[in-house]
Formats: sequence, structure tokens, C-alpha cells
Amino acid sequence: MTRHLLSAADLSLDDATLILDTADELARVSDRPVKKLPTLRGRTVVNLFFEDSTRTRISFEAAAKRLSADVINFSAKGSSVSKGESLKDTALTLEAMGADAVVIRHPASGAPHTLAHSGWIGGSIVNAGDGTHEHPTQALLDAFTMRRHLSTIAGRKVVIVGDVLHSRVARSNVLLLATLGADVTLVAPPTLLPVGVDQWPCTHSYDLDASLVGADVVMMLRVQRERMNAAFFPSVREYSRRYGLDADRMSRLPEHAIVMHPGPMNRGLEITAAVADSDRAVIIEQVTNGVSVRMAVLYLLLGGSDSALGGDL
Repeated sequence: MTRHLLSAADLSLDDATLILDTADELARVSDRPVKKLPTLRGRTVVNLFFEDSTRTRISFEAAAKRLSADVINFSAKGSSVSKGESLKDTALTLEAMGADAVVIRHPASGAPHTLAHSGWIGGSIVNAGDGTHEHPTQALLDAFTMRRHLSTIAGRKVVIVGDVLHSRVARSNVLLLATLGADVTLVAPPTLLPVGVDQWPCTHSYDLDASLVGADVVMMLRVQRERMNAAFFPSVREYSRRYGLDADRMSRLPEHAIVMHPGPMNRGLEITAAVADSDRAVIIEQVTNGVSVRMAVLYLLLGGSDSALGGDL
């Protein structure tokens, strides 16, 4: 592992496998009556969130606390940032407080890279989502969930559907899954595929029904209407008809196939309630697995050894 986790592209096959294997060990802690390890006692982890978040922020907080780290939650709202304080001055403040790791979510793509390479903070930087760029820990928890259900990721067909243009989750998943040996297909209307997608390590299609044939994993992406300042598709009904996952489409998937969604969901738009609540959907499990994976990331970044539990179990 390197000192920071900024992009899924930074992870080699060995790095990714180590994180997933460590998360497997740490997941066993959640079965204990006391879900806590002394591993990071005395360390300080700062959650630095400039965008609203529920799952990611709470997941990182739970992960750090289960490793006995001290956690500081920083929200841009109600802080000096709302008074015009720069990212540099905020970072220098956190450094002065002795932050060992900073988990940052920021609306500007590249903000975590700026923190990591600026010298403002001496601790580790974890990218918890930067603009429309990347969200590497989401990709890791998705891969962890896939591996638990499918045993292996190499050679599996993963179909990622929806608003790829605005999705940092899609970008990180494509990069990580390619490293892990999966066959990834992006499915979206032409207006919701980014420029340069031909250079990504995946294929892309405009035909959802054709792409679902033989799929092991179908990952639906949220339509991010808050990032859209133009009409990217004719209507909600048309989008749902062509690119939404409903019970009929799900019934055509192989029996072992799973349905994923990074959340939050637009029920009735990219996914129907019947699919979201079905036995095929592992959406809530993704949230659960997120804690174990983020525990593994923090543990390894902050000086963990090869075995997370060190023979504790």
C-alpha cells in the first residue's frame, strides 16, 4: 500500500487483493459482541466533507471507531469554509491538530490529490469522492461484495448502467475491476457517456437488453440530476423504459447474478422498487461491507501488518 488512497488506478492487483483479504478478516469483528479492536488507538482520523453524505461519512466514522481511532467530523457547513476559508488553511489547521489521516469528499475533482501532494498535511489522504472523478473505497466495497457472492472476480461479466458521465463510482469501478480481471461493460445513452470513454479499460453499449445476456453483476447508477444543467435524455419515462432495471429484465439474468447500486437510489427511475427489494439485490449488504473495507483501508494506510487481527481470533 502507498501512503494515500486517491484513485483506484493507484492499486496494483496485490494491493487490491490485500485490502479485500484484510477486509475479510475484519468483517469477522462485526460478529463479535464487542465490535472493536485496539489497532489504531491514539491515532486521529478526520472526516473532511465539503459535500453532503450519509453512507460514506458514517461508514468511515464507524470504521475508524471500530479500530479505536479518535474521529473528528468536519462539515463545510457551519465551519470557517462557509466564511471563505481556503482548502489550504483548513488543511493547515487539521495538521496543527495532529491528524494522522484525512478522509476528504470535495466537489472539485482533484482536491484529494492537491492535499496529498501539497505538503500541507503530513498524514494519509483518503479520497471519499472528488467531483465527478473517483470514489475508490466505493469500488473496493463493491468488489468485496462481488467476491463474497461470486467467489472470484476474474473473468466475471459486470454491467454498469446509467449516468456514467457524472459518476465517480463508475470510473473507480472500471479501473479496479479491470485490475481484478473482470469484463466490464458500460451501458448508457450517448449523452451520458464521457468523452474519452473509448480509452477506458472496458467496452460500452447503448443497448441494455443485449448487454444483460450472461451478466454476473448488474450495477445501476443513480441519475444525478443535480449535476445536470441540460436535457440529457427526452424524459424520465423514456429513460426508465430504455435504461431502467425492472422485474422483467431481472428475470432474464442468470440465476447467480446479483444487482448492485451505490445509493442513494431513485426508485422508479433507474431501478424499480421490486428489483431493489428483491433477493437478487445486495444493496444493503454493500453498505455493511463498506465498514469492513474502510476499516481495512485505514488499518493498512496507518501502519498495519499483513494480518489485520494479528492472531487475535
